[in-house]
Amino acid sequence: MEETSVRQGNLRQKQEEREHLIFSKYASFADMSAGRDRYELQCDIRTDYQRDRDRILHCKSFRRLKDKTQVFLSPVGDHYRTRLTHTLEVAQNARTIARALLLNEDLTEAVALGHDLGHTPFGHAGERALDEITKDSGGFSHNEQSVRVVELLEKGGKGLNLTKETRDGILNHQTALMPHTLEGKIVRLSDKIAYINSDIDDAIRAGIISEKDIPAGLTDILGSSTNERLNTLVHNIVKNSEGKDDICMSDDVLKSMYGLRKYLYDNVYSNPVAKGEEYKVKHVIEQLYYYYINNTCKLPDEFTSLIAEGMPAGRTVCDFIACMSDRYAINLYKEIMIPKSWSVKGIEHR
Repeated sequence: MEETSVRQGNLRQKQEEREHLIFSKYASFADMSAGRDRYELQCDIRTDYQRDRDRILHCKSFRRLKDKTQVFLSPVGDHYRTRLTHTLEVAQNARTIARALLLNEDLTEAVALGHDLGHTPFGHAGERALDEITKDSGGFSHNEQSVRVVELLEKGGKGLNLTKETRDGILNHQTALMPHTLEGKIVRLSDKIAYINSDIDDAIRAGIISEKDIPAGLTDILGSSTNERLNTLVHNIVKNSEGKDDICMSDDVLKSMYGLRKYLYDNVYSNPVAKGEEYKVKHVIEQLYYYYINNTCKLPDEFTSLIAEGMPAGRTVCDFIACMSDRYAINLYKEIMIPKSWSVKGIEHR
């Protein structure tokens, strides 16, 4: 038994040694991590970043992503993206780039899989609704909520105890922010690459736009299909970042990518057909929030315990709603807000 333990212990160490032999000097090395907030014995087999990835993959918040809106609210059809499929696409793009640049693929994957764990039901419409409700107490942002999930809300208030590098990448994946590792920077761009291309694909599938509607000035540079655009963007990042202590794109491709993003905002994200049901999201979120603010005793035990430990009720109710899937939020709203039929036993009332 002792011999087996030593041999397994060397497996992780050998992986860490290989990282120093193979990876770029700009990579985040697992044995040089800034560590976790709470000390833990290291795994015999996996590096710290591999453990982060596995913890995220197996947590409840990750599983709930399958029933959370990406862009289109309750679309009819099996092939539209959800928040989970978006996350997997981000992870795949990011891993491809990290591997090509000899950076830490394990850290990259952990950040990618965790970046949207705190996203609300009903996509960004749900996020806007919660942000408006809580604006006087700090507001709501899904990237900050994702960190809150992994630091506190998962595992009954214990959190996942992830490394600082993984949490930094999750927190700073938004456009206006910048992660401190190259792996986090890869995820930040891969998130945009994934949602821009998948949202175009879903919008075409829904008949909201067609490929020929996309301005020629953008397709000339990026390509005239999802595959061509993905190929252009990923290759451009690799070509312009190789051997550098940064993750870069050429000016023309970067400008075109943001041009494509603006095209989506103008023609898809604000399209009255695609977004016609979103005004109802605000109502559902508001009604659930105010119901539980006035009935905190009806929150699940894991949330009432947070209040008992001193967490503000508004913050805790926000946590509860943000955790919900679309389906759970709708069913809960119906249960609480919609009157049920009744009759005296044996008597039908007219």
